[in-house]
Amino acid sequence: MKHVHTIDAQGKRIGRIASEATGLLRGKHRPDFTPHKTFGQRVHIVNTQHMNIEESKLKNKFYTRYSGYPGGLKHESLENVIARKGYSEIVRRAIYGMLPNNKLRKKIMKQLVITD
Repeated sequence: MKHVHTIDAQGKRIGRIASEATGLLRGKHRPDFTPHKTFGQRVHIVNTQHMNIEESKLKNKFYTRYSGYPGGLKHESLENVIARKGYSEIVRRAIYGMLPNNKLRKKIMKQLVITD
């Protein structure tokens, strides 16, 4: 049976939410934790639109992408990402960045549900 953990994001910072969710998704709270396995721990994050985000971070935090072509470096501010894709996208990106960069990352991200 798969267990569902719920995290209420109201009044919390992005990094605190992401680190808590990452630990639960990887199964680090379990006594039988092994880094090379997934445990099917589902995490549901609610109230992301009521997170505590500083005004300076909205303007000064940038997400960078590179297409691989000359001149293909793109920067987008946190404010623009929220306007374009919503608050759930910034939480998803924070969690994605905290997970290990291996074959389990996609499987683990499928266990995550985020709602505004």
